[in-house]
Amino acid sequence: MKNLPTTTLLVLASCTTFNTQADNKLEEIIIISSRVETPLREVATSVSAITREDIDVRGFSGVANVLRYEPGISVANNGGAGKATSLSIRGERGFRTKVFIDGIDVTDISTPQSGPNFANMTSAGIERIEILRGPQGLMYGADAGGVVNINTRRPEPGFSGDANAEFGRYGTQQYAGNVYGGSETVDFSLSGSRFDTDGFNALTTDTVLRDDDGYKNTTFHGRAGWNFTDTLRAELVGRTVEGDNDYDDCFTVDTFERTDNCTSHYDQDAWRGALIYQGDIFTHNLSYNENSTDRDFDSAGQRSFSADGELQKIEYLGSWNPSRSLHMVYGVDLQKESLDSGAFDPDRDQEGYYLEYQGSFADSIYLTAGTRYTDNDDFGTKTTYRLSAAYLIPAGDGEAKFKGTYGTGFRAPSLYEIAYNGGPFAFPPASDTELDAEESKGYDLGVGYYANSGWYVDVVYFDQRIDDEIFFDLINFSGYLQGHGESTSKGVELITEVPLGEILALTGNYTYNDTEDSEGEQRLRAPEHMANLGLILTPWNERLTIGINWRIARDTAEEIGGDIDDYEVLDLSTSYRIMDALVIYGRVENITDEDYQEIPNYNTAGAAGYAGLRYTF
Repeated sequence: MKNLPTTTLLVLASCTTFNTQADNKLEEIIIISSRVETPLREVATSVSAITREDIDVRGFSGVANVLRYEPGISVANNGGAGKATSLSIRGERGFRTKVFIDGIDVTDISTPQSGPNFANMTSAGIERIEILRGPQGLMYGADAGGVVNINTRRPEPGFSGDANAEFGRYGTQQYAGNVYGGSETVDFSLSGSRFDTDGFNALTTDTVLRDDDGYKNTTFHGRAGWNFTDTLRAELVGRTVEGDNDYDDCFTVDTFERTDNCTSHYDQDAWRGALIYQGDIFTHNLSYNENSTDRDFDSAGQRSFSADGELQKIEYLGSWNPSRSLHMVYGVDLQKESLDSGAFDPDRDQEGYYLEYQGSFADSIYLTAGTRYTDNDDFGTKTTYRLSAAYLIPAGDGEAKFKGTYGTGFRAPSLYEIAYNGGPFAFPPASDTELDAEESKGYDLGVGYYANSGWYVDVVYFDQRIDDEIFFDLINFSGYLQGHGESTSKGVELITEVPLGEILALTGNYTYNDTEDSEGEQRLRAPEHMANLGLILTPWNERLTIGINWRIARDTAEEIGGDIDDYEVLDLSTSYRIMDALVIYGRVENITDEDYQEIPNYNTAGAAGYAGLRYTF
């Protein structure tokens, strides 16, 4: 086993929120933990946030690449933009994480394990991303991975907008535009983006036909709001995504011969309507969310597979705030999942009810206690809960924060997992396996120091476990199997940010994660060591911005193809504000041209440069 470089452990810097000013981190407002606005000082769960400025500095077109610099997060990609992409939080596979965009649950029911589709999720128009790590998603019905909450830009009075165009290696082009407007009564925002790349050859095993595997994505996202009174508001959000992808190594429909003439089409349409009351003591939010996804796969020009999924959800979220020291948050969510893959078309309903107490004492002790009751058509009722505590004390030129959480969760097997094992393509042992729900539990213990001058350091120990983990049989390909016993992730996260004057900041994180599956083996695609180092420089009254990010992953296991080699990737980005309304920017990804893989037998991009213009009006 290799050890992380000494400099990594000493300097430890990458992207939490970039900030060259001495702001008080503890006053940052966090929503994701309890679904109400809460200062970070009162939040005991492990959370992090990414701002629009962070996204602009990193420059990535895909949400997964923006997230990969956050604590505890790793990303595995099958050979470039638009290819299958899995995001892991603390070693948990991507389908165990919930993702919301402006309140829309974007879970793709058409995928085998009903998870978010990061391959087709772009960063255009996003204002803020919050991440909740671990089985702490009491109010989301989430599992052991966590929750990612994405918000697009909110309109301001008047009319404004921006547009950008970007070009780079692999024939990549990206165009995006956003417009915002409104008054005190009505407001709206609309964003659209087009991403097009020729790509590169996805498979390392291609020795004869080394063709480029391209990708196209068109995304539109809009939201509108009406303020009937100072306390009553209606909101409507709509979203449509289309992705066309080339990939390698599929089989012809007629002769079942291997071919690299493989294409897939992805289409997701989603919308959400909400009625919101915001009073001094009570708040109420009643919403309806619908998300439909179609996926089609063609081999040598013939349809080889298709799947349609739909998620419908009615939700009520309320809060009672009788005093500054007492808050109650409560809610109900009713959802229906349906899947149609031609061979099978199952559906099911699920009901969830939750309640959380939030208390504060002497402006230094913050407690929460909550429970969730879930009734699933296939697997009956489950009760989960979460407890948390945070304690702050003055210490030197700042405050020390001690925190702890304990939470439980569960994941019902997806409609596809159940149907596949009962269908014609499964055989023993999978066809003889009756899948049960996964159950998870975990706790965090942390201590942090937050200086008034702006720097902070946070250390968290986490221990989370899954009982009866479901996985696909990668040895015999018989279908979906279920482990008997616990799969564990235990480790430490170290996060820091150090502003150095007005124009320079160092930020970073390191994660040590000791994982085991139910057989005692290291869990797949969960690096034992991950570190991110970063620096941001903003001279000349912040007209010039230079960002450097160094990403490290070591000791990663993979069942097929053996262990994944360690790698280090260095990215550089820069932007210059030519005038108040015009910015020229550029970046070089993998500037050292590191030859590495995130999944065995799949290529990653070499050194690639990109440049663009951004205009604001």
